[in-house]
Parts: sequence; C-alpha cells; structure tokens
Amino acid sequence: MTEETKAATDFGADVFGGEAIRTYLSKDTAKKLQATIQEGKPLDPSIAGEVAHGIRHWAMDRGATHYTHWFLPMTGSTAEKHDSFLELKDGEPIMQFSGKNLIVGEPDASSFPSGGIRSTFEARGYTAWDPTSPAFIKRHSNGATLCIPTAFCAYTGESLDKKTPLLRSMQALDRSLRRLMKLFGRGEAHTACTLGAEQEYFLVDKEYWKKRPDLVLTGRTLFGAPSAKGQQLEDHYFGTIPDRVLSFMNDVERELWKLGIPAKTRHNEVAPAQFELAPQFEELNLASDHNMLVMDTLRNVAEKHGLKCLLHEKPYAGVNGSGKHNNWSVAYGGRNLLDPGSDPHENAVFLTMLCAVIEAVDKHADLLRASVAGAGNDHRLGANEAPPAVISIYVGDQLAEVLERIENPKSAKHEAKGTLKIGVDTLPAIPKDATDRNRTSPFAFTGNKFEFRAPGSSVCCSGPMTVLNTIVAEAVDRIADELEASKVTGKAKPGEHTAAFHNALQKILEKSLKAHKRVVFNGNGYEADWMVEAAKRGLPNAPDTPSALAALAKAENAALFERYGVMTARELKSRHDIFLEEYAKKVRIEGVCARDIASEMILPAVKAEYAETVASFAQAEKCGIASGTATLKESIVELGSGLDALKDGIKRLDAALAGTECEAVLSAMRALRTTADVLEHHVADAKWPLPKYRDMLFLY
Repeated sequence: MTEETKAATDFGADVFGGEAIRTYLSKDTAKKLQATIQEGKPLDPSIAGEVAHGIRHWAMDRGATHYTHWFLPMTGSTAEKHDSFLELKDGEPIMQFSGKNLIVGEPDASSFPSGGIRSTFEARGYTAWDPTSPAFIKRHSNGATLCIPTAFCAYTGESLDKKTPLLRSMQALDRSLRRLMKLFGRGEAHTACTLGAEQEYFLVDKEYWKKRPDLVLTGRTLFGAPSAKGQQLEDHYFGTIPDRVLSFMNDVERELWKLGIPAKTRHNEVAPAQFELAPQFEELNLASDHNMLVMDTLRNVAEKHGLKCLLHEKPYAGVNGSGKHNNWSVAYGGRNLLDPGSDPHENAVFLTMLCAVIEAVDKHADLLRASVAGAGNDHRLGANEAPPAVISIYVGDQLAEVLERIENPKSAKHEAKGTLKIGVDTLPAIPKDATDRNRTSPFAFTGNKFEFRAPGSSVCCSGPMTVLNTIVAEAVDRIADELEASKVTGKAKPGEHTAAFHNALQKILEKSLKAHKRVVFNGNGYEADWMVEAAKRGLPNAPDTPSALAALAKAENAALFERYGVMTARELKSRHDIFLEEYAKKVRIEGVCARDIASEMILPAVKAEYAETVASFAQAEKCGIASGTATLKESIVELGSGLDALKDGIKRLDAALAGTECEAVLSAMRALRTTADVLEHHVADAKWPLPKYRDMLFLY
C-alpha cells in the first residue's frame, strides 16, 4: 500500500462518521443521524438506543474498552471521566452501552470553575451528547477509549462549559440570517458557520524543558538573556524543516487524519523553534473541537520524539509569540455570504454582510477583546509581532473604495462609473486575493472570510467565535429591522419590488457605514501613530486582561447575550469571575516560580561565581601578581552589585506576593528578570543553572 493510499484509508478511521454510521446502523437510523450532523436538524430521541449499540460495537472493534463524555470545561482544556463497557448481569460479565449512557452523563461539577454557579457541596453536573460533533477513538499506549463530545451544564441547567454558548450562538446567527435571507427572497436553508484555526506552537528538547521549572510550571521562560542569534536574519520563516521536526510533524498528521482532522499545511514560523499547523475549513463547532484535539495531539506526539510542545503565547521573550488565527466565514444554503459573487443580487447580499460585520465589530470591540484576554496573550498582543490590543478591521484598498461609494453614493475618486447602486450595479471583479494580507490587523477580510488574528495559541476557539456569532446576529437583525420597517418587502412575489428594496437597503448600509467606519483601518497597526489615531476615533484600548474583562461585567453586554439566548446574565458574570480569577492565579504561580528560581538556583550560582572570583583575586594579591587583578576586581564589583540587586529583587517580589495586586507582582518579576538576565552574562556557562535561549531555540 502506498503512503498516499494509506493516508486516504486511515482518514477518519477513528471517527464514527459516514462509513462507520452506514456500516453499524440501520439505513433509517443512519439517515436520521446524518440529518442532525449535516443539517443541524433536531435529534430524533428514538434512535439513541440503536446509535449507542452501533457505536459500542464499532468502538470495541477499534480496540476500545471504555467510553467517556468528552467536554470543554471553563479550565480552557478538555475533560473526561472513563467508564468501562463492562457490566455484570446475574453475576456474568457483559459489554453494554445504553442510549442513556450515550445521551447523558453525570460528572462531578463542584471542582470545575463555575464563577459562583456551583458550590463545593453542590457536586451534580450533567454532560449532554452533541451529535453534531462525531464520536471518536482516543488512543493511548495500552488501549483506546471511545470519546463522545458533549455539552456540560450544572444541575440548574446553566452552562459550565465553552461548547454550549457556542452552539447557542450558532443557532442565534442562524435565526437572524434566515430572517434576512427571507427579505432577499431566499427560501429556508441551513446556516453553516465555518472555521479554519491556524495553530502556532514552539518545540523544545524535553531534556532542556525538565531543567526549566518556569517552562514546566508556567509554560514560559521567566528568565533568559537573548540569544546572539534569534529571528533577526528572518531565515527560519518557511525555511527547511529540520528532519527531527519533520518526523514529528508526519506523526502528528497521521494521528490527526485518523481523527478525521484535515491537517493541511505545516511550516516553520518566524521565531526559531516555532512552527504552524493549519487545517482545511470545517463547520465551526466541529472545527473548535478538532482544534482542542490538535493541541492534545501536538503535546502527546512531541513526547514520543523527546520534545515538549509549548502552546503558551510567549514562551520566549524577544522573539515572535504564538497565536491561533481564527478564519471565520458563514454560508447560507451552501452559498458563502462573504463571497462578493458575480451578479448584482449576490453583491447586495455580500455588501450587507460586510457592513453587518463592520457594525458588529465596531459596536462590540470590547467583547471581542475580552474574548482573547488572558495572562499569556498579554505578553503577545501589541508586541510588534501580533495584532495590537485595539480592535480594528482591515478590508484592503479595493473594498475600502467600494465602502466609500456606498457611504457617499456620488463619490467617484477612482471609478468613472460614479454612483454605486446596490442590487443594480455589479461590483468591480473582486478576486479571492483582492487584498494584501495585513499581519498587523486583529480582524482582517481575506477574500471570502474574516481572519481574527488576536486569539492566542492556547485559547479555545469557542470563546471568540461565540462572541463573533452573537454580535453579527445582532447587526444582521438591526438591518432586517430597518428593511422591514421600510415596508418594501413581502408585498408581492420575490423580485417584484427589487428596485425599492435595494434603494432602501442602500440607505440602510450608508447610514451604518457612516456610524461605524471608524473601526476600518488599512494601515500598519504596529505604528505608534495608530494608537494616537485610534484614541481620536474613540476606539477602546484595553492593554491587559483585567481591563479587557471589564466588558463582561457591563449590563448592556449581559442584555445582548440574554436577548439572543447565548448566555444568561449569571452565566456571563461567571465567565468574568472565572477568567479574572484564572488570571490572578496564573500571575501568582509565575511570581512564586520566579522567586523560587531566583533564590534557589540563580542566587547560589551568582554567589559561587562571586566567591570564586574573590578567592582568585585574593590569591593573586597574595602572590604579588598584578596582571589580571584589575579585571578580577571589576568582575567582583559587577557580581557583587548584581548579587545585591538580585537579593533586593527577590525581597521586592516577596513583598508583592504578600499582597493582592497582580500588577505589583508582574512589575517585580520584570525588574528581577532584568537583573538576572544581566548576571547570566557574568556567570560561567558551566555554573549557570538554567538552559539558555541559545540552547533551547535551535533544534537539530
């Protein structure tokens, strides 16, 4: 069997998908289940028993002995509790998996973050089967487990996970688009949100990782002087992939393909030891689940190659950090609504959606910023390598010109044609690559989709996409409200009032653009001038996680999520409290780790170097040797002053840790690091207790 044939055969082999469904279920049950998976139709509860029976047989044929409800708690990772298929009946062992086992589970809810929704003594929680995300086999060194993707909620029915709000937001956007598309004369159809999540990550040799308590405990280096060579030569980006890394990547892709994850692209990223994996686009909920599996697979396969996969947004200071670019689009009835199209009617739909997204992002930039907030991403956003913390939209020159002509219908700076009449004129041909890519924009239109570049590499895609779906649904509804109020629709057969309809639409979009065009910025988001300009435009700027999360505490934002049935006010408040507490905990862990490394590893190394240098100086003086003593004396002064500064820095950090202010801890850590990184150059390499950047950043 050729490698190509094997890859094709293996793809989806560990997923209860098309072929497995047809093989292990009756034709009627398979048809009903596929309708739920592919078209979002409600699940027929009567088929649960047969589906459970078929899944168990399939899973056991694939080597599974246990099953688990796999879910996404508010920890930001995945969770699972394994149960065996084994049961006793009249003292005899049998293998059994019921419809109830498939549909609902009861894990302990008290120890997961709940933001006050659950108390320690209130342990009951429920997982509910999500049939739109297929069951899969998770393999380990000595067996396999059937994983059933589920939602996770409290005994009260309130969401305790990241999947449930995402599913609700997809329904909300579907309702809004059905309403708008009806006004355009389109029949009932299925809305499909799609996502392509580009995953960046670092690799480091496991032996170095084990000697870095900061990497082990926090995911990033809290100390480390820059390597003489970093990314200055720009030679790593898209460079030849080291053989050791390529072997790792091949194994990763094989595992992902078995899970039905269409991993498509792999390459070196900007920083040394940094890489990227990108899949093909998939339906949003599935893509989000798949990205969680991508991260798990990267970590697990790395272990087999003597490596550690670092998914922190900024594992190394001074080099590029890692993001997870969320490429989002939406289709209705199989037609991508963000594709400009080739006729006036399609153009009208596209321009309406484009204006709706612009309006949504401008009106709710604070929520988008909050959706990507986190202790790790604070080190990345705005660091001249990632989008700034100010949310803006890039559309490119060609679309900017089109938008200008909508806002100012008689404007014709570059077009002799003059007035753009929506629904009458055909737009200038807008190819897929009509715009250059703007790496400095947090939210960029890239041909037939939007690329949200602000999410960090460790984030679960569900959070940012939940926000995006909800705010776009609101903007779509507002446009539909005005169209309905114009009373130019629904009076006759579709198309009979096209001119009146599109005249009304043009006025609505013109009004929207005038109100929200401030968020469109096609320049360099890294320039200091843009921060000044953004402030003049009144765009919000939340530079850190605490200030960004304040958006989740606003009454108007709670009202938005409640209105669209995505989250209750209590559920939203729980997210605010969970994320704020998580931030504080991570900062404290980093602070304690930095103090311990400085006092238990770096300080003794500097003392040893200092003592040895003092002894050498004293011996030289005793022997009457003059040459070299000036250098030794200079080193003693440098080491001594550094030793004092290090001790003072440890004391300052200790004092900060005794308080509750995160910024005080971060400030003390920065100062301590500055001192330690200077001392790294004054202590003999053999004595320095931590692997250095020059060791860790280059894989061979």
